[in-house]
Amino acid sequence: MLRSDDAWIWDSWCVDDGTRYHLYYLQSPRLPRADMRHDKARIGHAVSDDLRSWEVLGETFGPAAEGAFDDLAIWTGSVARADDDSYLFFYTAIATAGHGLRDQRLGVATSTDLHHWTGRSAAPLVGPDRRWYKTLADYPDVRTTGPAVETVSETWRDPFAVRDPEGDGWHLLVTARAVGAARNDDGVVGHLHSPDLQTWTVLPPLSSPGTGFGQLEVIQTRRVDGRWVLVFTCHPQEMTPERVARSGEFCTWSVPCTGPLGPFDIDAARPFTADPTLFAAPLVQQRDGTWVVLGFHNLEDRGGESFEICDPIPVTLDEEGYLVAAPE
Repeated sequence: MLRSDDAWIWDSWCVDDGTRYHLYYLQSPRLPRADMRHDKARIGHAVSDDLRSWEVLGETFGPAAEGAFDDLAIWTGSVARADDDSYLFFYTAIATAGHGLRDQRLGVATSTDLHHWTGRSAAPLVGPDRRWYKTLADYPDVRTTGPAVETVSETWRDPFAVRDPEGDGWHLLVTARAVGAARNDDGVVGHLHSPDLQTWTVLPPLSSPGTGFGQLEVIQTRRVDGRWVLVFTCHPQEMTPERVARSGEFCTWSVPCTGPLGPFDIDAARPFTADPTLFAAPLVQQRDGTWVVLGFHNLEDRGGESFEICDPIPVTLDEEGYLVAAPE
């Protein structure tokens, strides 16, 4: 378990450098209320030999200088190894300008040691394309300033890096909302592509709305024992009543797919029932080839707190390709 007496810890993602596991996670000071943590988020870094005992290395990435597009907070992302053996950190950026937490942008930085990051983006990679994705302009009747602020957003975050299967650069899968779809029914897998890590193009989503999910957060695709699976998170309160009635109140979901870019039939998603409140659950392959999930527990809407990373939960895919707890 990874816990701090001084900080709340929530979303996380993991990289194996061949020697140690590197865990990156959102952290903030323990403030008077948990919902105050979002604009204080920084990236913490810890390493482990077994995914259970962690050596905390401290903050690895934080906001840029005032006036930058990422000068307020840094949110969830992913880390991938580049062709030159350096590492790429794709991240969600929040700025003091604009609409604060509701303006979500994407950036990238590089590292050779997985802790010190340089060459960070001077500008956002690319924003949502209104042909396919909602922006704040799609909420004309919602206040974004003043005492009655509502928590709508551009919802353009949690970039998950995927190498192109044909060798044509990189893709990012992002948390997004489909234009024209109803609230809590509009979550889709957003899609970006770059041939060179310099120029990014927004493409249509890799899934369809109308599946009962308002957000597909912390998206990841992994090949587990030769089969591909998409795993994502969604708060139960951000699902339609129909989806909750159909599938129950769970936080982590999976759906089988044919490759890292889908297509993804989100309507067929099923919950990870072994741990109903497990949230932002990265899949990690251990050295023996088996798989586990980490994550924190989403107890905030129940009046509780569990801002710590749990010990690994052994997992596998069932006969149909869904994520389940591994048999003991």
